Amino acid sequence: MSDAQKKQLHDYLVESREALRWKTEGLSEYDVRRPLTPTGTNLLGLVKHLSIVEASYFGATFGRPFPRHLPWWDDDAPEEADMWATAEEGREEILGTYREATEHADETIRSLAIDAPGHVSWWSRPDVTLHGVLVHVVAETARHVGHADIVRELVDGQVGMRAANSNLAPHDGQGWVDHRARVEAAARAASG
Repeated sequence: MSDAQKKQLHDYLVESREALRWKTEGLSEYDVRRPLTPTGTNLLGLVKHLSIVEASYFGATFGRPFPRHLPWWDDDAPEEADMWATAEEGREEILGTYREATEHADETIRSLAIDAPGHVSWWSRPDVTLHGVLVHVVAETARHVGHADIVRELVDGQVGMRAANSNLAPHDGQGWVDHRARVEAAARAASG
């Protein structure tokens, strides 16, 4: 593994982080918190969860514990505490924690070699390298940014990696209505 490969993985992670942050912009307190799936998926919960991911995988895994205690994973924390925001937790507080966790992670990524050893105690193969953890966190972050994209679309129709790039075909409102109708028709025809 080379420094160029480490940079490429890090760049993908940074792009996904930026997309996640954008998903929370311009929304009301309700819309940034409200559950829009049967399992309660919501935008601030995804940010909280990814804060823990970054803080733990790029922290204690490499002997660089995140300097602040994040109670969302404590044994006595409320169920799924890292996946939703209480009324007392401020949006800026949660986004600030995510920023701190990603800055801490960035320092770990910059300071360690791609083959630096680490240890993830809850994995079946706990001995890891920075490369393996980078791949894991890039994949997990991208997965949750996909969730955030769907949740944001349900809130106000905004989609894509950033405001200026939806990554979708250039349809207008009626174009999407027509496209959805085609997809629905195909699903019904396939089901008999």
